[in-house]
Amino acid sequence: MGKDIGIDLGTANVLIHVKGKGVVLDEPSVVAIESDTKRVLAVGEDARRMVGRTPGNIVAIRPLMDGVIADFEITETMLKHFINRVGGKNWYSHPRILICAPTNITSVEQKSIREAAERSGAKEVFMEAEPKAAAIGAGMDIYEPSGNMVVDIGGGTTDVAVLSMGDIVTASSIKMAGDKLDDAIIRYIKTKYKLMIGERTAEDIKINIGTVHPGGRDAGMDIRGRDMVSGLPQTISITSGEIQEALWDSVSSIVSAAKSVLERTPPELSADIIDRGVILTGGGALLHGLDELLATELRVPVLVAEDPMHCVVKGTGIMLDNLDRVVKKKF
Repeated sequence: MGKDIGIDLGTANVLIHVKGKGVVLDEPSVVAIESDTKRVLAVGEDARRMVGRTPGNIVAIRPLMDGVIADFEITETMLKHFINRVGGKNWYSHPRILICAPTNITSVEQKSIREAAERSGAKEVFMEAEPKAAAIGAGMDIYEPSGNMVVDIGGGTTDVAVLSMGDIVTASSIKMAGDKLDDAIIRYIKTKYKLMIGERTAEDIKINIGTVHPGGRDAGMDIRGRDMVSGLPQTISITSGEIQEALWDSVSSIVSAAKSVLERTPPELSADIIDRGVILTGGGALLHGLDELLATELRVPVLVAEDPMHCVVKGTGIMLDNLDRVVKKKF
């Protein structure tokens, strides 16, 4: 008996759901390799700890960029490693795999994801749109003839979709999400303070004191980096207000994407969304003040899903129970 598994193949994290067991793996999408020999040294959390801290011959690679595969071989290695870790040798036949991907990926990108999964040991590969899985995982009943709107903000892409009767009515996918928000913080501090900081520091800032709603948070923290003038380590203090300023342009494009989807939505479904509200999923949903900002701009209620980080993978778990009805299709 082979097991069915659902994979949320994210730019920042890979999450795996095994049918009958639930979510069994949640690891960063990072692989550390030796640059000369291409030997894999670490995968997942062990590799993430090495980001920005390795000697010249060791490279920590993120094989997925903006929701799609940037390095095919490394992605395959990573998938094989994770699939073996969650069951591997106990399985007597190959598993069927359901993978989620952004709504606007091309057929070439879709084929590369499918091939990576097949070469990682899958018997059969099904693919589904990320916002659909996120909506199901957030507890929305998308199979009714009524409108449901979900905004799924991951590491590489933000997917906005209105769903009804079990399918996507209108959708938009933009390459503006967690990673770009971190980049915006790095650029702001570099420009204003002439201080270079790393990705991990930027992410800590975003989580601990970041906000996007005016007056939403009043906190400060000390950060360390390299002074670009003297080249020496330096510590500075920054505030939530500065981070709001740093993130403003990036977050505005997420608001614009949500508005454009609403503008293209049939009026009956728009009326349903006013009643039901918009659900935020993905790691980006945890950004302080984002729900309030979207509610103000879209003029509809906005709610953060319970456990937003796991909505997509939980959705794949629910779909696995009805896998025979999930048709392999291009989206």
